[in-house]
Order: sequence, then C-alpha cells, then structure tokens
Amino acid sequence: MNTPTSRRLRDLVYETFASEGRAPSVAELARRTSSGVDDVRRQLHDLADAHALVLNRDGDAIRMAHPFTSAPMAFVVTPVDGHDDRRWWGGCAWDSFGISAALGLEVRIETACPECGATISFAAGPTTPPPAELVVRFPRPAAEWWDDVVATCTMIRLFCTREHAESWGAERAPDTGYLEPATTVWSLAKPWYGDRLAADFTPHTREHNQALLDERGLVGEFWRLP
Repeated sequence: MNTPTSRRLRDLVYETFASEGRAPSVAELARRTSSGVDDVRRQLHDLADAHALVLNRDGDAIRMAHPFTSAPMAFVVTPVDGHDDRRWWGGCAWDSFGISAALGLEVRIETACPECGATISFAAGPTTPPPAELVVRFPRPAAEWWDDVVATCTMIRLFCTREHAESWGAERAPDTGYLEPATTVWSLAKPWYGDRLAADFTPHTREHNQALLDERGLVGEFWRLP
C-alpha cells in the first residue's frame, strides 16, 4: 500500500467483500480506478507480497483478503438479522470470527466437525462469544502460516469438543498442531481484524500482533511470528 492507487485497490477489495461477499475482478478494479489492467495486476502482486491480500495459484485473481475468501473453505457466515441477505465464506474458524469483527455484525457461523461430521451452527458477534465447548485446531506454527496461507487457513478448523479435536489430530496429524478454546480465538478476532474496513486502516506491525497473541496466553515457540 505504498501508493494512493494501491491503497485504493486494497480498499475496493475489502469494500466489495464486505458488501457483496465476493472479490472484485482485475478488470473491475481497473475500471473503478481508471487504471490499466496490467497496472492493476502488478499492484495486486505487490499487495500480495506485502500480505495485504492473497492471489489465486495462477496469480490472476484475488483468492483471499483476510478475513474474507472468494471460495468455499468449510465455513459459511451470515448475518443474524433476517433482513440482511449477505453471505460470506469464512476462510477458517478464526477468519469467521474475524468477519463478524470487521463488520461489527452479529452473525451465524456454520461448519461441520472434521472428526464426527456433525453440523456446528451458532451465533457469535463482537460481544457474543461462541459456545464454550468448541475448540479450534491450528495445524502449524505461526512462523509457517504464510508458507502456504491458503493451506494453513483450510486446516484451522472448529471441532465440537476437545476430545474430537484430539482424536482427529492423533489419527491424521500426530504430534503436530495446537488446540485452543474457540472463545480465545474469538477474543483475538476483534483486535486482529476489527479495523480492516476502517478508512484509516494501517497494517499492524509484527510486534503489535505478537502482543495480541501474548495477551491471550498464546505464547511459546508455536506462536512466535516470523
């Protein structure tokens, strides 16, 4: 976001996700910023390099702009207000809470427990925590999240109980991952994602984000940001 145009592109991406639940195309961004398609594509790559968004594998479309994603990733997020028909894909358990935080909106989050397949559906919001029994599993240490951020998000899943999370991990990924109550992850979403749509948004520093983790007891090597 080093130029006014790249900042405008970033803001348009987030505005479109928030209002329509989708990512704008390169051509749409070029039209809305009166820019050339090649210039927009180049600046999107610069934004991706800065971790301001994520491009698809071919590098020609927006895949994610955390906490939003343009493709299904196991979570569906909808407003609790029945008069608001927007719908978003949640990139992961954490991002699903993050959508609520970014929008300042009470939402319903729907997914399935990876272990038993049971539907998990609950309301959550900026002041409404998720059910206490739910557990989130993080698949890899924080230092590795951006090695393949889409794969990382895909596996930050929500389980209906700690026992199911432990059973799933023991069978499929023994001696890896980290389990944390969903309430802790929910408490992290607001300070991490709550300002993503703000007009004066400034990317958080590593030190700022590390402090957010530390404040919630997410300490040790697993939680050390790169």
